[in-house]
Amino acid sequence: MLDAACAGEIFTSPVPDQVSAATAAVDRGAGVLHIVKNYTGDVMNFDMAAEMVAAESGIEVATVVTADDVAVEDSLYTAGRRGVGVTVIVEKIAGAAAEEGRSLAEVAAVAKRTSEAGRSMGVALTSCTVPANGKPSFDLPEDEIEIGIGIHGEPGRHREKIAPASEIAARLAEPILAELPAGDGHGVIAFLNGMGASPLLELYLMYGEVAKILDRAGIKVERSLVGNYITSLDMAGCSLTLVRADEEMLRLWDAPVNTPGLRWGV
Repeated sequence: MLDAACAGEIFTSPVPDQVSAATAAVDRGAGVLHIVKNYTGDVMNFDMAAEMVAAESGIEVATVVTADDVAVEDSLYTAGRRGVGVTVIVEKIAGAAAEEGRSLAEVAAVAKRTSEAGRSMGVALTSCTVPANGKPSFDLPEDEIEIGIGIHGEPGRHREKIAPASEIAARLAEPILAELPAGDGHGVIAFLNGMGASPLLELYLMYGEVAKILDRAGIKVERSLVGNYITSLDMAGCSLTLVRADEEMLRLWDAPVNTPGLRWGV
């Protein structure tokens, strides 16, 4: 698998030559899955790279585009919704499917199903500082929060006065729950992600408020993940991702993993 996210992707899309070189490097003969967040530059460059490696090396490439952000549709950066936190869940589940030796088509199918089952929403207490500019990407007074931010430092859908964690949790959860796909008897994988500068103590406090909301809504949390996994440098804040999980997704989520970001079962 190859994901659009990399250390520099927060500000610049990887160019086709870089993506095609990485695709060729990771191929082991069974093809490569591109997991691409729905940002116009990323989608275009990964599409071009897939065509390049197919022509030059005959490598089969499948692509899954994540578009889970309920905050913004058709922005300056995207056609459709942005790809954000669900990408982490897709990577884990698709990676486990690949470890089982499934075909590229089968891995892409479970990745696509997982992506389509997820919805996300983020909030910022501060902006991030773009290294190239040396200043915050937007101004945010200390007594205000930005609702619906993206992972590249983009501003959100609106601002409001800072509020208790319970109210902020509701601002994140309610739009997600309004669009969460119906389940088949299973609950959700709940992912409370830090944007980079919020301590774990605050993230777990926020997760506790989200858990109360889900309980009141009658939604079972099958699995949970809390921490800084898909960040925007020094931005303080968090995002919430809920994935309506089926039995296969849960089994693949539970499969052993040993990476710098995720590690369990080993």
